[in-house]
Amino acid sequence: MPLKVAVQMDPIEGINIEADTTFLMMESAQARGHSLFVYLTETLAMEDGRVFARGRDVSVQRVKGDHASFGAPRRVELSEFDVVLMRQDPPFDMHYIDATFFLEAIHPKTLVVNNPGEVRSAPEKIFVTRFPALQPPTLITWDRQAIREFRSLHGDVVLKPLNGRGGSGVTRHLADDPNFDALLEIHAELAREPVIVQKFLPSVTKGDKRILLVDGEPVGAINRVPEKGQIRSNMAVGGTPEPIELSARDREICAAIGPELKARGLIFVGIDVIGDYLTEINVTSPTGAQALKRFTGIDATEIMWRRIEAIRG
Repeated sequence: MPLKVAVQMDPIEGINIEADTTFLMMESAQARGHSLFVYLTETLAMEDGRVFARGRDVSVQRVKGDHASFGAPRRVELSEFDVVLMRQDPPFDMHYIDATFFLEAIHPKTLVVNNPGEVRSAPEKIFVTRFPALQPPTLITWDRQAIREFRSLHGDVVLKPLNGRGGSGVTRHLADDPNFDALLEIHAELAREPVIVQKFLPSVTKGDKRILLVDGEPVGAINRVPEKGQIRSNMAVGGTPEPIELSARDREICAAIGPELKARGLIFVGIDVIGDYLTEINVTSPTGAQALKRFTGIDATEIMWRRIEAIRG
């Protein structure tokens, strides 16, 4: 049966239709006969326990500069929809967290992808710590002394903001880097949150693998190769995607985390693997589906919709 689908996202007018995973999700849904409605988190409202949003019916087409056609703006009750895709980009801040509380009020009667309560409980760089055997040595803290001791033990380290996205703010520091303490001070001034310090993995020069999973099962991977002399491989900061096969270690990692993802209702997930190590589990608005389809022909969004249709019965 056709599904009524609402998409909570950033403004659709500004997306890159050749790379945006949400656009491919919408394109696939439309091809399967489902209707689409888009809205921004700023229009969410809870009134007497009911959740509303103001947005527009939309149809999409793969035409640059003319990729979306809209109906008139209208206010809707989100419980009238079969599915809500929670696809706005991080940062994972209180604005993001508040949106999960709104959507939790309608889930699971209206299926929210991903489960908003579990998204809130699984910040991407902390959730991965539930699987320490799969991680490189990692410290998350405010404690400067703990950071110094970790750095003394491991030498060459990477510093990351806890709630950053797309590789923003990620820096590498050699054992004798005199700028490390200054970077910690900058992090502290910009955000009242811990930092992540992680042992540097030299294999990052060969790429950072993005693996997409649907309902806990891996569907395919792409490799994101950093620019020469860089350590950040995210496509948002200049990384180049290339095709790659899942290795035995990749499948081992997916087998270890897959049951947990499925149990939590985290239907569409992207994980990052560098060498033999799992570095992130992305549950907010994972990307990479368009590159995966372009290189391999595998459409992770089609697989996602088949799973959603089965859940909705």
